[in-house]
Amino acid sequence: MHLGNLRTALVSWLRARLANGIWLLRVDDLDKPRNREGSVESVQQDLRWLGLDWDGVMVLQSQRRWIYSAVLSFLRSQRKLYACRCSRRMLAELAVSDEHRLLYPGTCRDLSLPWGWHEGRLPSWRLRVNQQFANSSGDVVLRRADGFIAYHLATAVDELTLGITEVVRGRDLADAMPAQLAVIEAMAQQPMAYRHVPLLCDEQGRKLAKRDGRAGLECLRAQGMGPEEIVGQLAASLKLINPGEALTAEELLSDLSHKQELLQAILS
Repeated sequence: MHLGNLRTALVSWLRARLANGIWLLRVDDLDKPRNREGSVESVQQDLRWLGLDWDGVMVLQSQRRWIYSAVLSFLRSQRKLYACRCSRRMLAELAVSDEHRLLYPGTCRDLSLPWGWHEGRLPSWRLRVNQQFANSSGDVVLRRADGFIAYHLATAVDELTLGITEVVRGRDLADAMPAQLAVIEAMAQQPMAYRHVPLLCDEQGRKLAKRDGRAGLECLRAQGMGPEEIVGQLAASLKLINPGEALTAEELLSDLSHKQELLQAILS
């Protein structure tokens, strides 16, 4: 986890604790080829070192595939899914821009294409998005052509089945909200609240990335920084405290217990 991830985790933890709620740790590990050995343990160690304790057992998406498959089967039985055989190249040529993202124009929506293997390829499975979301999400892929469950389906299903009432995440994921709302609407469920934290950027104004080792805790610990200093640095970057202060996560929580409006003000 880089400092941007950890700052978002800190804000999410503070929101849950100030509301006397519960804070869950979920690991998005469905895309096995991209998972790095030891990464889950590293996430847990970083959170514990900063004093961010989670409630209950850690949730692994890889252990919940049967739930996602059941939802896919339900949506397919309701004729809310269709097979799409557009390649990435075709999508790049066909997609319609709404200035922020590229939207799928519905090329395969009414073609009744085969669901299984055809000419050596599987199709992706797309959700027939209702008109209210069509201009903001397009028809969302729920199962990828490589057979993996798509992020939008797994995330929405998790949040519904785990009883999540509020999601706090980085502002770079704000564009994902319409797609997840479309999935929730397709399941005839009520959405939870979504809050977004400003991104933490480097000196050049670029958002931090996992590939930048200098943006993680290991580098800072090697420089002799303790958890109090890093919590203080993260909190000060959001103007929750004054620059240069060092404090534990619990001390920050206590400090904000009577100033919750400061935390609310940074969320969109």
